[in-house]
Amino acid sequence: MNMKKIAIITGASSGMGRQFAIKIDRMLKSIDEIWLIARRMELLEEVRGEINRPCRLICEDVTDESYKYVLAKILRQENVEIKMLVNCAGYGIIGEADSEAIEVEVGMAETNCSGLTVTTLVAIPYMSSNSRIINIASSAAFLPQPYFAIYAASKSYVLSFSRALRRELYDRGIVVTAVCPGPVDTEFFSIAEKGSKRAWFKDLTMATADEVVEQALTDSINKKEISVYGVTMKMFRIFTKLVPHKLILDSYGKFYKKNHNEMTREN
Repeated sequence: MNMKKIAIITGASSGMGRQFAIKIDRMLKSIDEIWLIARRMELLEEVRGEINRPCRLICEDVTDESYKYVLAKILRQENVEIKMLVNCAGYGIIGEADSEAIEVEVGMAETNCSGLTVTTLVAIPYMSSNSRIINIASSAAFLPQPYFAIYAASKSYVLSFSRALRRELYDRGIVVTAVCPGPVDTEFFSIAEKGSKRAWFKDLTMATADEVVEQALTDSINKKEISVYGVTMKMFRIFTKLVPHKLILDSYGKFYKKNHNEMTREN
């Protein structure tokens, strides 16, 4: 019996995860079935309605202790080969590191780092030569960011983990690509920016999820290590390599405080 070739997407209920599901359905004809993982079943059902090929919906939180056992059990029971794994589950909160409940702040690190790592490690035994792993990092991974400290640190982990794992899996023919977008027009910002005023330059560099995802899939197919959408973000990456981080951090810290004070006066 031939193995069923599948794609697995976490955070698949909205935003970039949803777009990856739609794009994989349209672009990758070799995939037999798409597995969608997220916490909100009603939204997963909506995504399934936008996809032509068979889907499996897995309603799980990637940070739950039971998650790794649930996913591992499902994979053991199926005759599958994972050809594409996309780790999209994650969130960010803008503000001082202690401005939210500890559970919210720590949950950010657990989702962005631990959830991604667990999914990846459970999936690797079911991958083979020419399989792909796409990990959603961020341009925030390029340097520390005051008032976005935990999110930026978590995405630095994703970038570092992806690059190292890529080398480990090289001889097995499994390709790992870290996606490092700038601002993307999704519900991410409605969560991240609560209580904060959006910086003007984010509107200027905002990309659509459709654009970022198509670039990411193309870069993954072409076996690229890092996918960065748009000229502005590519320049930003170079900028963070050339300019001392202390200068950038000091400037951003002053900008955030001024921005925050103006918003406080408005309210």
